[in-house]
Amino acid sequence: MERFFCSDCKRFYPTQPARWRCDCGSFLDLEFESKFPIEKIAKRGPTLWRYREAIPIHNDRFILSMGEGFTPLEGIEFHGNPVLIKIDYLFPTGSYKDRGATVLISKMKEWRVRKVVEDSSGNAGSAIAAYCAKAGIHCEIYVPQHTSAGKLVQIQAYGAALKKVEGSREETAEKAMGAASKSPYASHCWNPYFLHGTKTFAFEVWEQMGWKTPDTLVLPIGHGTLFLGAYLGFKELKESGMIKKIPKMVGIQSASCAPLYQAFKKDWKETHPIQKKETIAEGIAIAEPVRGRQILEVIRETGGEVLAVMETEIRRALKEMGRTGHFIEPTSAATIAGLKKYLREKRGKERVVSTLTGMGLKSVGKML
Repeated sequence: MERFFCSDCKRFYPTQPARWRCDCGSFLDLEFESKFPIEKIAKRGPTLWRYREAIPIHNDRFILSMGEGFTPLEGIEFHGNPVLIKIDYLFPTGSYKDRGATVLISKMKEWRVRKVVEDSSGNAGSAIAAYCAKAGIHCEIYVPQHTSAGKLVQIQAYGAALKKVEGSREETAEKAMGAASKSPYASHCWNPYFLHGTKTFAFEVWEQMGWKTPDTLVLPIGHGTLFLGAYLGFKELKESGMIKKIPKMVGIQSASCAPLYQAFKKDWKETHPIQKKETIAEGIAIAEPVRGRQILEVIRETGGEVLAVMETEIRRALKEMGRTGHFIEPTSAATIAGLKKYLREKRGKERVVSTLTGMGLKSVGKML
């Protein structure tokens, strides 16, 4: 049985392209049973689609793939602390968002959808636009006016209709939701199929670590699509009997826009309005995360935490990673700054995994 369900009001819905939230206004999740035939997985090509039985696309002929996934897991040392870093900027569009886009747009193709809308601070819009181009699906991408120029050019290169919005990231989302009354909403934060793409991050880490799990994951959180996807992936592995424990989930935010950090520190169940400031980490500058309650539940369930990093720490991490051969965007540098902060505070030996989510070429203007 594959169906949408609301964790808030406990309502179920059949899966369909027009349904992207519950009638109560809350986000939806997808009820789906994953399987992990290790012998088959190990023989398949190095893409995220090697976990075919864990991805909710029914017919292979609708799969849209550009060979994405199974990115390197590189060992890097930070002040004597060895860490494994997933190099997720090595995707076709230059960010991990391709994980979600390949699955979500494959589903839209399976549903025979002809047009979708999406809102984004850049990377998700690029990913959705690229896979829509491959699918022959028309898409409209709504972005804040101040989005990095490189990302805007990339979105337009794929043939998407770019809609610039004067105002905040949240006002941009409102415009897209209005347009979603006429076309399916291919939202990376609302649509649960996107999370069933980002969950492959967990499967890859599990396999690359010799079918074992890390003790701790340190990941960025804006809307939390990678954070929640990674949790979902490890949760499915645990429910399938493949692993015994879900890693501790540690989230990183920019101190300039940290609603989840504030909520975690004050022991709130939901996020509350914040005073948002400008940050170079535009990819996680989300003042009102759609799945804030869910993110906080995951952090507390796994014994994790939220850390906030200053702009000076982000800039320092950006330069330091360049000296290791990684040209990353500022949002990725925020994750590394938070990782370093976590490593300074942690006790005992832990197998820690983190990630580099987006390449630097996307944000050259902001970095200059």
